[in-house]
Amino acid sequence: MQAQPTASHFVNGAYIEDTSGTPMPVIFPGTGETIAQVHEATPAVIEAALAAAHAAQGPWAALMPVERGRILRRAADIIRVRNRELSELETLDTGKPISETLVADATSAADALEYFGGLAGTLTGEHIPLGADWAYTMRIPLGVCVGLGAWNYPTQVAAWKTAPALICGNTMVFKPSEQTPLCALKLAAILTEAGAPPGVINVIQGAGTVGRALVEDARVAKVSLTGSAETGKKVYASAASQMKHVTMELGGKSPLIIFDDADLESAVSAAINANFFATGQVCSNGTRVFVQKGIKSAFLDRLTARLAKAVIGDPRDEATTFGPMVSEEQLSITCSYIEKGKAEGATLAYGGARLDRPGAFIQPTVFSDVTDDMTIAREEIFGPVMSVLDFDSEDEVITRANATDLGLSGAVFTRDLARGHRVVHALEAGSVWINQYNLTPVEVPFGGVKGSGVGRENSRAAIEAYSQFKTVYVGMTPVGAAY
Repeated sequence: MQAQPTASHFVNGAYIEDTSGTPMPVIFPGTGETIAQVHEATPAVIEAALAAAHAAQGPWAALMPVERGRILRRAADIIRVRNRELSELETLDTGKPISETLVADATSAADALEYFGGLAGTLTGEHIPLGADWAYTMRIPLGVCVGLGAWNYPTQVAAWKTAPALICGNTMVFKPSEQTPLCALKLAAILTEAGAPPGVINVIQGAGTVGRALVEDARVAKVSLTGSAETGKKVYASAASQMKHVTMELGGKSPLIIFDDADLESAVSAAINANFFATGQVCSNGTRVFVQKGIKSAFLDRLTARLAKAVIGDPRDEATTFGPMVSEEQLSITCSYIEKGKAEGATLAYGGARLDRPGAFIQPTVFSDVTDDMTIAREEIFGPVMSVLDFDSEDEVITRANATDLGLSGAVFTRDLARGHRVVHALEAGSVWINQYNLTPVEVPFGGVKGSGVGRENSRAAIEAYSQFKTVYVGMTPVGAAY
């Protein structure tokens, strides 16, 4: 399909271009070829987007919530009809296999729009009786929201932020990652086609300078970032200086704990999904796989046998199950961690090599005999590198699993459901699974604790993140005073 967008930005209901902005090449990770080019937002484009969002917010909030909901639901229907086209664009933008994007990207964006569109009629306050007097609350929007996207799920992240923001009566200025600028433009165009008025959803391109200008603008009431923990600290500090609302969905170094009574085949499947789906480029991945010593050998044998069946190839081919990394830069970072793993004494149990072919391809990689102090067990790699650590007891593995500054996700595999609940209750993480991994339906909250973030995306929790209450006290009797 044609990757080159109509223009670099979508502002005030239309595509706009300003070629004086720095050129940003769009590189297809499957071949290393440049497939499109956009331009970074100039100060004029940034101002146009913020001004449009600010002007549109009042009239948008004045609509009945169900009217806003209808627009979101219409957009969801359009996305589902165009799923193939949007999935192909996601594959070109990110390098993820089309076999993944067809089921996990545009479809999840549609789910978010449909879910929040359906919540529209429930956005109410409450009546509070106070004797002769009474009070009531109103749920009101925050204002102009800024979304800062990540490059691993550009369509999904844009929808996860935009859908709850819009249904609450806010407007959105969204900046995709500079590495994946294409998909959010389509989301904005589809929402506009579905009836969103001009200025309600705006998408502009750029790197950190553009993001900083958005975060620091006084017209912005809310900032939502998906990114690394280090970036999150900077954005959070900047937003806090002006008392802006924030949602920070950041990185993780999450534990996947497998007890010796687990269903081995399911546990291996979960470990594969938790480390190699999207070529390992998922913030919630369970990259520290703790395996009880009694099944360590069986786990590694079955894991490596199944990894040998991975089809590494052109992500545009539906037969491909493992694609390239998003960029040469991210591939280089991953390779450096693999070398650290070797140097620090971990056993390379599978993979570990870059493939001799065009594109940012690397083998799925597994290290065994990993210890807690090794770099690959402590730092987020954001690549297809699994660390397998062994353990003896439940108390021991909980202590070790929690020994990190991050706390995004975690999971336990066991046939003993009482133990499963004990363990996930003890894990210091925002999203946990029992006998499953990385399923994040829009109906449930998603987010982290500790250094992995602030606030929650999805579910009714996101409504709280994009709205606030106004309390109205109604006095029904004469007012008295001491003098």
